[in-house]
Amino acid sequence: MKSDTPNTRARSLCVVLLSGGIDSAACVRFYLQQHFSIRGLFVNYGQTSAVPEKRAAKAVAAYYRIPLAVVTWYGLEQKRSGAIKGRNAFLLFGGLMEIPGNVRVLAIGVHAGTNYADCSPIFVRKVQSVLDLYTAGRLQLGTPFLKWTKRDIWAYAKTNNVPLHLTYSCERGVKQPCGACPSCRDLEILHACS
Repeated sequence: MKSDTPNTRARSLCVVLLSGGIDSAACVRFYLQQHFSIRGLFVNYGQTSAVPEKRAAKAVAAYYRIPLAVVTWYGLEQKRSGAIKGRNAFLLFGGLMEIPGNVRVLAIGVHAGTNYADCSPIFVRKVQSVLDLYTAGRLQLGTPFLKWTKRDIWAYAKTNNVPLHLTYSCERGVKQPCGACPSCRDLEILHACS
């Protein structure tokens, strides 16, 4: 990211893909600390956990007093928990379609320590190339946690008063932690370590 002065960044808009989970809530906090004006974007793409995720995204947005837009995609079928092929690409390009032209950063809370292709540096580079194509380089893909592990994000969230109690991370859409999905298994490990 360019090294803008705080005054320049204060005028810059950042849209955070706000799923209501730990990573995206921490992402909002990160960009607020960088003096960006923040808007949240929640996307219901047919995920099993859409209802509790949306509730959590609204709660996190209210906590930080940021506007939240909600977009619903009516796909062919409901998506299962676990790896969803193309998910982050879909969210980012859907976000690109929905955000105004004065937004300077489109942020997502992807992080290291997963096997997902769409959480990798090569994915981020390729998506940035497409964003450059569409915006002539005016829109930066924000991935502040790309080299951080989930544990690093958890520590950052705890240290920076991210409202973890408002977040929701279960991929099955049930009471968390369910103990079965990858997100809840991460949550159980993080709680045990803190």
